[in-house]
Amino acid sequence: MTDQPAPSAEAQAECPRCRKPPALCVCDGIAPIDNKIMLIILQHPQEQDRDLGTARLTVLHFKHALLKIGLSWPSLTKILGRAADPHHWAVVYLGSLKATALAPEREIVVVSRKGNAVENQDTALREIEGIILLDGTWSQAKALWWRNAWMLKCMRVVLGPKRPSRYGALRREPRSDGLSTLEAAALLLARLEGKPEIETALTASFERLLARCREARVTGGTRRRR
Repeated sequence: MTDQPAPSAEAQAECPRCRKPPALCVCDGIAPIDNKIMLIILQHPQEQDRDLGTARLTVLHFKHALLKIGLSWPSLTKILGRAADPHHWAVVYLGSLKATALAPEREIVVVSRKGNAVENQDTALREIEGIILLDGTWSQAKALWWRNAWMLKCMRVVLGPKRPSRYGALRREPRSDGLSTLEAAALLLARLEGKPEIETALTASFERLLARCREARVTGGTRRRR
């Protein structure tokens, strides 16, 4: 057994679950949902511990979810620690495609490698066993995409949310259809599992976080971190 360095004062002040300062922690009252479709969030290392980040908060809402921090992994099987077929997993695609142009009536559109909406959308969506979200800035998420070639075997989905991100002025998204990691997970799992209560629960937590962030910025109660 080796000696471990004492945690910093900042680390001691953070919630051990969501890694946010007490003023921003909304973990209390979260009851993990028994989701059927597995969720994996791959987070770029430089996206860690941001006050407005939602990756850890998202994972806390599900019984079957993983958060992995890094730049590359050799395979989906290595991430899960068990055999997995990436062809039955979907990753939110980062290209220039927009769901509103492909299928305006749909919030989730499965696309081919050529950028076209696949035929039999409902059938394709029913084949999804797990979802992969890339967490970070736009450039960080693209770096994760290019460094993990096994994702090319996954299904690709693009999102067409009916409303913009709730971040509002707190964090500007690079695209009008951009969502926080939590919002993307809420939309995907609620629709794929046919359980609107999933989106309701996650949205409630997100609204609480945003309210606390706005209050903290007004009072100067927390420092903005990257």
